[in-house]
This record gives sequence, C-alpha cells and structure tokens, in this order.
Amino acid sequence: MKNPKQRISKASPAAETTPKITKTVSAAKDDAGERVQKILARGGIGSRREIERWINEGRLKINGTTVALGARLKAGDYLQLNDRVVNWQKYLEQSTKVLIYHKPTGEVVTRNDPQRRPTVFANLPDLQVGRWISVGRLDINTSGLLLLTNNGELANKLMHPSAEVEREYAVRILGDVPESTLERLKQGVELEDGMAHFDYISYTGGEGANKWYYVTVKEGRNRLVRRLWESQEVVVSRLIRVRYGPIVLPDGLKTRAVYELSEKELDLLFEFAEMARPKAVSSENKFVRNKN
Repeated sequence: MKNPKQRISKASPAAETTPKITKTVSAAKDDAGERVQKILARGGIGSRREIERWINEGRLKINGTTVALGARLKAGDYLQLNDRVVNWQKYLEQSTKVLIYHKPTGEVVTRNDPQRRPTVFANLPDLQVGRWISVGRLDINTSGLLLLTNNGELANKLMHPSAEVEREYAVRILGDVPESTLERLKQGVELEDGMAHFDYISYTGGEGANKWYYVTVKEGRNRLVRRLWESQEVVVSRLIRVRYGPIVLPDGLKTRAVYELSEKELDLLFEFAEMARPKAVSSENKFVRNKN
C-alpha cells in the first residue's frame, strides 16, 4: 500500500390522447443562466448524456414549456422533470465533496439490491443536498478504494472511457506465473468483449503458494482484472483496488470507513480532471467513520 499521507498524487495520470403542438425553450435568444444538463448533472440527478436524452424525449419543462437542447436555467425559473418539480436552485450553491470509501468484499455498489445484500451506500455520511455518486464500481468480491462524489459532472469526467484513468490493483494469485504469461498479459489477450491488457505488472513478493502483483488498467470493464488473469488460467484469491487516477487508498483507512478529501486535494483532483472547480465552500468532517 502507499503512504497514507499521499492520498492524491499528480504523478499518474404520460401520453395524451389528443395531440397538441408544444413550444420549446431554447437559450439561443438569452445567454443568461446555466445549461440545464450542467446544473442537474452537478447535482447528481443524472449524467449529462442521460439528461440530454431526457430533453430529447420531452421529459423536462421550464416554466411549463418543453425544454430543447441548449436551454438554460436562470433565477426564478420553474423546472419540472416528468411533471414533478425539481428544486434546482440548491445545486447552484452545492460545494463539491469527494469521499474515499474502503469497500470490503461482500458489499455491492448499488442503492437497492434485489438480493438484499449489503450496499456501500449504507455506510456513507448523509448529504443535505444531492446524493452520492460512485465513480465506477467494484464487484462484490473486490475490496479497496471506491470514490464517491456529489458532483455528477466530476464523476462522469473521471469515469468516461476517453479519459483513460488508471486503476491500480493489488492482486494475490495462487502459484507461480511464467514471464511469458506476464508478457502476454501486457501485450493483450482476446476476451469475450474484445482485446484487453495490463498497462503495468509488478511482482511484489509473497509467501508459500500465494504471490502478490500490482497491475494497472485504463478501462472500467466489468471484472476486467480478474478476467485477464483467468484467461491465462491463473487463480485470483484476492483483489484490492489501491488507486484510481491520482487518488490513493490510505494505509490507515479501515474497511467500511471513509475519508473526505481536503480542499487542497480537491483542487488537485479537479486539475487532474481538467475541470474548473466550482466555488469552494469549507469542508467539515475531514475523516468520517462508518455509521455503525
């Protein structure tokens, strides 16, 4: 694991029966305000792409009029999503928060699980405004670093495939792995959903039959790290994510506990994401342990 003081590093990068003509709201004649999708994405209502789809489907209205792409919200506007009022003004003053959550095995990254398995969201501090959004996922058998934020734009930026954000994992495997296999995993192997490879592999030691490696990938495909090893008939007995982009899992952070990024760490994360940080509001509870 990394030095706990180095939590962030810049090194790595309803349909009507009678049809009617409906007017649309556009920002073409008015430059005031901010784009609808930007405000709602910031508040975690959905990603920009999702909100743009809702606009195309006619699900958003401003002041009773259907919204068109490019529409902006300004003070006093009345916003509806699926005919339900959205109190969008609260997202304008929302300060960005980012959490590092040390996920244990056995928890799922979803708000409601049909199988009633424990979810990561049960252990997070409450937000007065918005909701926590996970930056990617970890499967039920993978532990380690999970990033969460209340800023939908930031989450989307960090997850988007074009960003190619590095994910680093500590992997415990059973038995020895020939150098030729490691080289093949770096060059690329064909999986059921296409070619994939490790960008970096480093052997870090082990005892007996157990061996530890550090690997990095720049994709968020489901179970990618496990599937790469398994393609070479290598058994993975433990998988821990230790880094996501510049964010490193602190050594002292216990499982089911969270750490809130400081103002300086947030500045570095926004710089990494090549985004302008919204107006800063001082954070509270820099380190919040689990609720239980």
